[in-house]
Amino acid sequence: MLVTAAAIEAAYDRITPHIRVTPALQLRSGDLNLPSGVSLKLESLQHSGSFKARGAFNMLLSKDIPAAGVAAASGGNHGAAVAYAARSLGIQARIFVPELATPFKTAKIRSYGAELEIGGETYAEARDACGAYQAQTGAMDIHAYAAAETIVGQGTLALEWESQTRGLDTLLIAVGGGGLISGIATWFAGKTRIIGVETEGCQTMKCALEAGQPVDVPVSGIAVDSLGARRASDLTYAISARCVERIVTVSDEEVMAAQQRLWQGLQLVAEPGGAAAFAALLCGAYVPQRGERTGILLCGGNMDPAGLTAH
Repeated sequence: MLVTAAAIEAAYDRITPHIRVTPALQLRSGDLNLPSGVSLKLESLQHSGSFKARGAFNMLLSKDIPAAGVAAASGGNHGAAVAYAARSLGIQARIFVPELATPFKTAKIRSYGAELEIGGETYAEARDACGAYQAQTGAMDIHAYAAAETIVGQGTLALEWESQTRGLDTLLIAVGGGGLISGIATWFAGKTRIIGVETEGCQTMKCALEAGQPVDVPVSGIAVDSLGARRASDLTYAISARCVERIVTVSDEEVMAAQQRLWQGLQLVAEPGGAAAFAALLCGAYVPQRGERTGILLCGGNMDPAGLTAH
């Protein structure tokens, strides 16, 4: 499958019976003390709690599934999405997560009926454990961001968002391994400026773009379970290098402030990775020009709300 706008349209038709059309909330200048109005796409309300359900359903509906079912390595959100989609379609799934995966996310994966295994300390080690299982059993790999089917599925978010909010000049999108921003950038190529947002501890795509190729990077910090891919894939790097204007970074403290603003002002739960793009606007890592129409994606909400009310 090629990553194209036409493929994204076909994927949206394919997965529409299985996903939610998530709201795009229009905030005016002054709301939440924002300097300008924004379109806030609430993908945190998607099935399984993140945009990942789109890519998972597109992959499962695009492939012949072996008798051994499917397997995936995940920091949490991708695993929950694969587990949810697999249960919906009657497919066996085994999910490998690293020790850093939060109890909230591992509980969600189990609640969808998937078998769950702790596959080492880091996401990279979970990937290795998942690969060994696939080689042994013949289960199909559902990669979190490297497969074209996954990227195209995530791109359906952009198609949907554009139908809800026309004429956006700039989108702020959180980046982990790059599957999400690659799909969105493919849809909006030539029409809308795409700005990636990473935390200071997870600069995977920023380092790749600076190096001119994917490179291994150390990952750490508050959003490591969702944005902590150690290396961008060749495909997500190539699309980002062509279609993403630049990457900006935010600190863990700025992400936590964004989470609090969303909770206190809108009663929206955003996990750290899900709030990163909003943090970039709040802290000034990205400053819109006068009259610029900006969209911000809240891409995930998989966390215990007690972590917000405790502050």
